[in-house]
Amino acid sequence: MLTDLPNVLTLSRIAAIPLVVLLVAIRTPAADLAACVVFAIAAITDYFDGKLARSRQQQSDLGRMLDPIADKLLVAAALMMLVGLDRLSPLGLYPAIVIMLREILVSGLREYLAGIRIRLPVTNLAKWKTGFQMGALGALLAGDTAAPILHLGWLPVSIIGETMLWVAAALTLVTGWDYLTAGLHHAQSPPAK
Repeated sequence: MLTDLPNVLTLSRIAAIPLVVLLVAIRTPAADLAACVVFAIAAITDYFDGKLARSRQQQSDLGRMLDPIADKLLVAAALMMLVGLDRLSPLGLYPAIVIMLREILVSGLREYLAGIRIRLPVTNLAKWKTGFQMGALGALLAGDTAAPILHLGWLPVSIIGETMLWVAAALTLVTGWDYLTAGLHHAQSPPAK
């Protein structure tokens, strides 16, 4: 049901996207910090919506559909803002591309496999990938401009964020390959009778 708490958390992740985009577009240290905070809260809801759905036995087809969509929209919006406003170094563009391509690949595979009634479960490594990815994007949204507000001007936030983005991209390649091989295996299997 749409008003179940897990689905409300998922929908709040989607609702946070315009706010994150607006805050990043303002381009002030305080807005960068606020964008990071809003993004972090939205990212944390990804953990709690699934946990609550399982503990309350409120798992639903709607939730299974909305959750990955909310994740991909949040990540894509953050990456596009970072790239569009030159908040990534030229080298930081490459892990961003890898992450976006993997998201499209997995979405396509899941759509195909759903048509033949096969689900691709989320692996533990994919959860680690998501953690690094969300941490990296949060750090990059804050950037070096927000660090002095917290008296952390000495902390190279952008370098930390891009390093985490590279780790997320490496995990993205591994998990993307795992999903691709699983999808190809099912696509080449004879249809069930």
